[in-house]
Amino acid sequence: MTEERAGYRRSAKSPRGEARRRELLDRVADELGVNGLVDFSLRRAARAAGTTHKVLLYHFDGPEDLLTQAVSQLRERRITRALAAATEAPGDRSLADRVRSMWPTLIGEESWVLDQAIGLAMYDAARYADLAREASKQYLPALLSICPQEWPERRKFEVAQLILATLRGCLIEWRTSGDGAGIDAGLDALVRALEREEASSD
Repeated sequence: MTEERAGYRRSAKSPRGEARRRELLDRVADELGVNGLVDFSLRRAARAAGTTHKVLLYHFDGPEDLLTQAVSQLRERRITRALAAATEAPGDRSLADRVRSMWPTLIGEESWVLDQAIGLAMYDAARYADLAREASKQYLPALLSICPQEWPERRKFEVAQLILATLRGCLIEWRTSGDGAGIDAGLDALVRALEREEASSD
């Protein structure tokens, strides 16, 4: 790395540089939310961000890093909305009710792009495995947070993993088959399982 580029890298990590990186990332994430991941490139991202691909390379470690971070940004927006739906009043809602209330958010807005990201990770794991790994890292804390606080940590983890796996399966089914009745049946089964889990701790 040249001295000039090294200096720019240091400036990119400054508060001003970090603010600029977040601004660029927001713009790229917005563009992905509209146009999806197909044919994603640094030049396309640069047009969306109103800059050049060279500037993006100063702030991100290549196209895969930028894509992963932009997808993560979209996913964080989805999780924030889902948690808001799950935790809205009244505060005594059951875990089953909270999970059920998240579903409309999970299939809204950027859901198709996030589904593309998981498909891309499965299709080309050598390049895009982080798209799937990061998804679990982002979703699990949110799901753990809505489990009953008095549960042991291991129990929260097991139930959160069950919820995550089931919702992922329902999302794939929703995206690929559109079988609304089948998806509703799967969600109903998840809700009953959570109700039994909660009842067993009473």
